[in-house]
Amino acid sequence: MPDKSTERASLTNNAGLERDRRLLTAAREKGRLATLGAFLRLSGPGWLQSAITLGGGSLAGSLYLGVLAGFSLLWLQPLAMILGIVMLSAISYVTLSTGERPFRAINHHVNPVLGWGWAIATLLANLVWALPQFALATAATRQNLLPGLVGAGAMPEAVGKLVVCGTICLICIVVVWFYDTGSRGIKLFEAILKIMVGVVVVCFFGVVIRLSFAKEGLHWGAVLRGLVPDLGLLTSPAKTFAPFIAEVDARFRQFWIDTIVGQQRDVMVTAVSAAVGINMTFLLPYSMLRRRWDRSFRGLAIFDLATGLFVPFMLATGCVVIASAAQFHTRPVPGVVADSHLIVVATQPPKNLVAGYRKLATVRLKYELGAEAFANLSEQEKAERIDALPAADKKMAAMLVNRDAFNLAQSLSPLTGDIFAHYVFGIGVIGMGVSSIIVLMLINGFVVCEMIGIEPKGRAHRLAALMPCIGVLGPFIWTGGKAQFWLAIPTSMFAMVLLPIAYLTFYLLMNQKSLLAGNMPRGGKRAAWNTLMAVAAGLAAFGSIWSLWSKLRWLGISLFVGFVVLALIVHFVRCARRQT
Repeated sequence: MPDKSTERASLTNNAGLERDRRLLTAAREKGRLATLGAFLRLSGPGWLQSAITLGGGSLAGSLYLGVLAGFSLLWLQPLAMILGIVMLSAISYVTLSTGERPFRAINHHVNPVLGWGWAIATLLANLVWALPQFALATAATRQNLLPGLVGAGAMPEAVGKLVVCGTICLICIVVVWFYDTGSRGIKLFEAILKIMVGVVVVCFFGVVIRLSFAKEGLHWGAVLRGLVPDLGLLTSPAKTFAPFIAEVDARFRQFWIDTIVGQQRDVMVTAVSAAVGINMTFLLPYSMLRRRWDRSFRGLAIFDLATGLFVPFMLATGCVVIASAAQFHTRPVPGVVADSHLIVVATQPPKNLVAGYRKLATVRLKYELGAEAFANLSEQEKAERIDALPAADKKMAAMLVNRDAFNLAQSLSPLTGDIFAHYVFGIGVIGMGVSSIIVLMLINGFVVCEMIGIEPKGRAHRLAALMPCIGVLGPFIWTGGKAQFWLAIPTSMFAMVLLPIAYLTFYLLMNQKSLLAGNMPRGGKRAAWNTLMAVAAGLAAFGSIWSLWSKLRWLGISLFVGFVVLALIVHFVRCARRQT
C-alpha cells in the first residue's frame, strides 16, 4: 500500500520544481544580476556538501597542518577542494543531463564492480566517519560548552557522555526526518544546515580576527605566501624547522627529519581526503534528484558547489590552519621543556600533551639505542634516559606533539578571553560534528535504498538513515579528548583509500555515449573535462596507493590490484556476452 505522506510529498515537490524552473527562466531573461539572485535563493545541495566536509576530518587535518607546517600548507586544502569540485561538477552534469540514478547507471553502462564498490565503500565510510563526529561533538560539549552541567566534574564520565550523545543523536534524527516531509521539509532541512555551516565559518573567522588584533598579531605576509603551492613538503620538513634541527646532534637529525616528513605526509593525506570524501560523491547526485533538478539546473549546480561548498570550506579550514600555526608551530608545549624563547603560561601542561611528548621522546631514545637494547631497559631506566636526553631533542619532541581542538581553545584564552576561546570555538567544533552526523545519516539512507533497489524516500530511507547512530559508541570506545580527536586521522586515510573508486567510476561514466548520447561534451569541452578529471583521479589514486603502502605494505597493494583485476574480469565477461 503506498505511503500517503510520500504521495503528498511527491505532489508538493512537482509544484515546487515548476516554481523554481519559472524563477530561473524569469531571472535569466532579466540578466546576470537577477540570475545570481535566483541561484542564491535556490542553492541547496552544495551546502549539504559543505555540511559534511566541515567535520572532524577537516578540523583535525587543518589543525595538524598548522602544527607541522605553519602557514606553508595553506594551499593544500583549497587545491584539493578545487579538484574535488571538478569531479562533483562532472557528477552533477551526468546526473542532470540524464536524470538517471547513478548507481543503476554505473552498473548498466560502466561496470557493476565499480557500482557496488562505490556503494559499499560509501556505506563503510559513513559508519566509520560517524564515530569521530560523535566523539568530537560530545567532547566539545562537555569540555567547552557545558562543562559545569555535563562535564567531568558535574556527573560521572559515562553518564555525561550518554546524556550528550543521546541528545545529539535525537537532534540529528529529528532534523533528518524533515527531509522526507516534502519540498518544505527539504528546504527547512537545508536551511538548518546552512545556518550550521554559517555558524562554523563565523566562529573560526572570528578567532582569526581576534588573533589579528592581539598583541603579537598575525604575520599576514607569511599567510599569503602559504597560499603558493610547495610540493617539496612531501619530502622535506617545513623550512621553519631548520634552525631547530640544526641544534640537534648530527647523528639524530635524520631521525627528526623523517619524523616530521612522515607526520606531514599523513596529515596531507588526511586534509585531501577530508576535502572531498567518497560519501560526498554519493550525496550530490541523489540530493539533486530528490529536488528533481534536470538539465536546466546545470548552471545552478556548478554555482551551488562554488558558493555553498568551496567558499565556506576555504574560510573555515584556512582560519583553523592560521590559528593553529600562530599558536603551535615550532612552539614547544609549555611546561614540558624549558625554552628561553617561550613564555611559559602553564606550569602543568594538559595530560594528552605530556603523553604525546613522552611518546616522541621514547621513539627518539629507541632510535639511539636500537630495538634490542631499548627492550632490555626497565620502565624506570627508560624514564631516566628520556629525562637525560639533550635539550635540543626534548625541544623537537615538545614541538611535534599533536595538539587537539581543545588545546587550541586553551591556548587562545590569554589572547581572546575565556568566553570567546571556549564558547565561540566550542560552538564551531560542535557545529562541525553535528552537521556532519546529519548528512552522514542522509547519505546512508540513499545508499541502503539504492543497494536494495527501492526509491530513496519515505519510511525505508528514514530507517536506513539511523545506521550511523552507531557513532554514539565513539566517545565510549575512544576515551580521552586527544584519542577521540586523533581518530579523524586514520579515518581520513581510510576514506582516501576508497576515494579513487568514485573518481574512476565517474570519469568513465562521463565518457559513456550510451548514457549521455547527445549530452556528451564535444571538442574542447570534452578535452577540458577529461584533462581535469584525469588529474583529480590520478592524484586520488596516488594518495590511495600511498596510504595503502604506508599502512599495509604489500597486503594493501594486493587488495588494490585485486579490486582492479576483478573489475577488468567483469568488464571482459560483459563484453563477451554482448558479442554473443
